[in-house]
Amino acid sequence: MAETGPAGYDELTFDVRVAGPPDGTPVVLLHGFPQTSRSWTSVARLLVEHGFRVVAPDQRGYSPGARPVGVDHYGMPALAGDVLGLLDEFGIDRVHLVGHDWGAAVAWYLAAHHPDRISTLTALSIPHLAAYGWALREDDDQRERASYIRVFREEGKAENLLLADDARRLRAMFAPSVGRDAVDHYVATLAAPGALTATLNWYRAMTRDLDATPVVRVPTTYIWSTGDTAIARAGAERCGEFVDADYEFVVLPDVSHWIPEEAPREVADAVRRRGTA
Repeated sequence: MAETGPAGYDELTFDVRVAGPPDGTPVVLLHGFPQTSRSWTSVARLLVEHGFRVVAPDQRGYSPGARPVGVDHYGMPALAGDVLGLLDEFGIDRVHLVGHDWGAAVAWYLAAHHPDRISTLTALSIPHLAAYGWALREDDDQRERASYIRVFREEGKAENLLLADDARRLRAMFAPSVGRDAVDHYVATLAAPGALTATLNWYRAMTRDLDATPVVRVPTTYIWSTGDTAIARAGAERCGEFVDADYEFVVLPDVSHWIPEEAPREVADAVRRRGTA
């Protein structure tokens, strides 16, 4: 993907990667933690080969010009509002929306609350937020897998832990599925002053009202991988109960949490099925 401008809206400036023909069917790709839009490089290349117009922002906290100070700036309405601002900035009325990890959480929220702007949804790793909230309460496996969130919510402690020893623990999160150059890029991004605190503020702004997320009523594909150490099977299998529209559940055997890098063709194929239906 080519790096375009910054895109400015709502007094924030976001770095955005754009690729594909200007008149192509628009697809917006939302990355997760602790990555940037670079994580979509292989997926975007495959989508562009089929004529899609791909827009992938570095989200709030990841773009140097979009790092407001304070946890209150990182709640879900603000994160979703950034994407709506992006759509307006690029003149996109309706979009095929794709998200991974935290990007998937934002995508679920957007599809549930703003279905008029979303043609289809493709969510990777994180299931519908009500399914995830149920799993956090009821499934021992999911609670154990999510135990890292308690650490990430501890301001100062999490930053020191992840950046110590040349970000040894942060780097270890990606092994062995993500290449060294990409990991170096992610570490350099988050090591910038204020960046890691801003991105961890997504976790610190979390509330317990995940179950309040409405049912999604746009055509949806949910992709879950059996090798995901963060997301257990129970919530993944309940995801479809919270989609009142055409729904596809894709299971990737033995793929890690880092689906965009490890299985880009499967992701691109799923998006294409939605985008050309």
